[in-house]
Amino acid sequence: MFALISGIIGVFLFLVSGLIGIAGFVFWVWMLIHAITNKGLGDGEKIAWVLVIIFLPFIGSVIYFFIGRPKAGAY
Repeated sequence: MFALISGIIGVFLFLVSGLIGIAGFVFWVWMLIHAITNKGLGDGEKIAWVLVIIFLPFIGSVIYFFIGRPKAGAY
């Protein structure tokens, strides 16, 4: 009985972690595309943000989401 329950929990955790991983990847791609197409950023800023997002995938995407992305609406 314990083996069945632990197996179900293991499959559930595997699926949840897979969904979180896919969501993180989609968020990363979304922020990368947004940084490339953001008209509120100059060319140097764009290159810097793209490099930050590429080399620091999750943290760079979150930082861009809160700091770099709002500039798109400023212009």
